Amino acid sequence: MTCSKSILIIFFILLSNFSVQVLSVVEDCGAEEDDGCTNKKKALPLKIIAIITILISSMIGVCLPLVTQSIPALSPERSLFVIVKAFAAGIILATGFMHVLPDSFDMLSSTCLKENPWHKFPFTGFVAMLSAIITLIIDSMATSVYSKKHNSGVVKPESGGEPVELAVVEAGGGGHSHFHGHHHGAKLEVQGAQLLRYRVIAMVLELGIIVHSIVIGLSLGASNNTCSIKGLIAALCFHQMFEGMGLGGCILQAEYKFIKKAAMAFFFSVTTPFGIALGLALASTYKENSPRSLITVGLLNASSAGLLIYMALVDLLAADFMGPKLQGSIKLQIKSYIAVLLGAGGMSLMAKWA
Repeated sequence: MTCSKSILIIFFILLSNFSVQVLSVVEDCGAEEDDGCTNKKKALPLKIIAIITILISSMIGVCLPLVTQSIPALSPERSLFVIVKAFAAGIILATGFMHVLPDSFDMLSSTCLKENPWHKFPFTGFVAMLSAIITLIIDSMATSVYSKKHNSGVVKPESGGEPVELAVVEAGGGGHSHFHGHHHGAKLEVQGAQLLRYRVIAMVLELGIIVHSIVIGLSLGASNNTCSIKGLIAALCFHQMFEGMGLGGCILQAEYKFIKKAAMAFFFSVTTPFGIALGLALASTYKENSPRSLITVGLLNASSAGLLIYMALVDLLAADFMGPKLQGSIKLQIKSYIAVLLGAGGMSLMAKWA
């Protein structure tokens, strides 16, 4: 997993460096227009409220699946868990398509940027596509590396459950025992492979969400537009809570130790508030309409959109809908489809205000 983290970090660093290198072709767009909503003094208390409310919403969202695992109705094996996870996946999918991607298009097609190259080539679509492909590569390679690492025989659920064997266990003795041994071993092999996938999905999704959360937090913290901040607070609280539920569900299925679960929940919860605090600290130098900001944030938004869309469609929705649980129940599929549409629809509606 260290390899996958390094690749993802290098990718975002390259994007940032690229944005700095092209600054020679653009000129500063000047100060922001005063539309009656820009008020630095009034914006400060709103940002402090945003830090507190978003932190609480994030903690509730990511911790809810972890603390309710002892409740039978909310265990990963039950239908309700699958439906809630589908709802959260719809939230993540809509975040990529309806919030992050349009923001990137707006930034990279801004009149503040020179015609060449920003208005001559669809950088947003290109970077989002590249991000999705790189996420696929990381997802695939991390799964391979993780599988080889545990090829010695046993994948232990870190939460203290029974060990899940990767290798097929052959039972000695007569025909019945031999068949039972192969059947039992094959079942354990499938369970072990699935556990590895859950762990890779949880780590990659966490990394993508962290980058995305810092970017949106930075934008909110640097903004002095009280009209947009109010809408953003409501939208981000809704988004962080249900996105956290999706991530929390993945962390729960990965069966990590308590320390690792707590660390992943902590980093998810604090990244957006950290981004807001960083934006506050950089408010005097960070200008939303400056070419440097538009290019850097625009490219990072495009890469985040590609990652979120890939993770929502491939690792969350497709993995569950093509899995044995949902394939074995048309009724549960219909309920999950409705949950996805409700999650995506609710988050899409938020795009009207934020």
